[in-house]
Amino acid sequence: MGRLDGKVCVITGAASGIGLDSVELFAAEGAKVVGVDVVEGSPGDLSFQADVSDEAAMRSVYAGVREAFGRIDVLYNNAGINPTDDRSVLDTPLDVWERVHEVNLRSVFLCCKHGIPHLLDTGGGSVINTASFVAFMGAAVSQISYTASKGGVVSLSRELGIEFAKRGVRVNALCPGPVATPLLLELFAKDETQAARRMVHVPMGRFAEPREVSNAALFLASDESTYVNATAFMVDGGLSGAYVTAE
Repeated sequence: MGRLDGKVCVITGAASGIGLDSVELFAAEGAKVVGVDVVEGSPGDLSFQADVSDEAAMRSVYAGVREAFGRIDVLYNNAGINPTDDRSVLDTPLDVWERVHEVNLRSVFLCCKHGIPHLLDTGGGSVINTASFVAFMGAAVSQISYTASKGGVVSLSRELGIEFAKRGVRVNALCPGPVATPLLLELFAKDETQAARRMVHVPMGRFAEPREVSNAALFLASDESTYVNATAFMVDGGLSGAYVTAE
C-alpha cells in the first residue's frame, strides 16, 4: 500500500521543479494527483492551466477537482516565482514587488480560501504551503520581495493551522533551502560570485535535490504527520543553523 492511497492531492506549480517531482512521487504513493500550473500540460490524473493569483480561476479549479473525484484531501500550494530583478529594496521596482507577492503569497491565500472548505466538507486533510528558509534568516544575496513573501507564507500557515486544528485540517509551511532546480542552476551558472556567496553558508556543501523536498512534502501529506501542525518544516541541510561552514 502507498502512503497516500485513496487521497486526492492538488499540487500547484506542478509543471516543473519540486512540483513536478512531487506529482510523480505522490502518484507513486497511491494518490490521485491534480496538477495546476500557469503553463499548459501539467502532469497528473487531472490537469488545470490556471493563474494561481486569479481568484475566479482557483475557485473553479477546486470545484472541478471536487466534481471529478468527490473529495480533496491535500492542498500542496507550491507555485512561486523568484525573478532576477527582485534585488535590494533600493533597486527593486514596485511592479516586481507586487507580482512576486501575487504569485507567492496572494496565491497561497486564495488556494487556502477556496481549497480548505472542500477539505472540511470531506473530513479534513493536510495543507502544505511552500515557504523558504529565508523567511527566518534572510538571503545571502538580497531578494527583498521573495523573502518578504515567504515570511508571509509562514505566518499565514501558522494562523490557519491554529484556526482549523479542531476541525481536522492541518496547515504547515514547508521551508526548503536552495534546491537544484533548472532555474536556480541556470541563474547561478550566470553569476559565480552569487553562487559562491550562497554556498558558503550551506553545511552540506550542495543544494538539495528536488526529491529531498518532495519527500518532506509526502510526509506532511500523509497520515504519518497527523500531529504536525502550524509549524515551519525546515528542509535546508542545516543552513538555518549555520553561520559559515568550515573548509
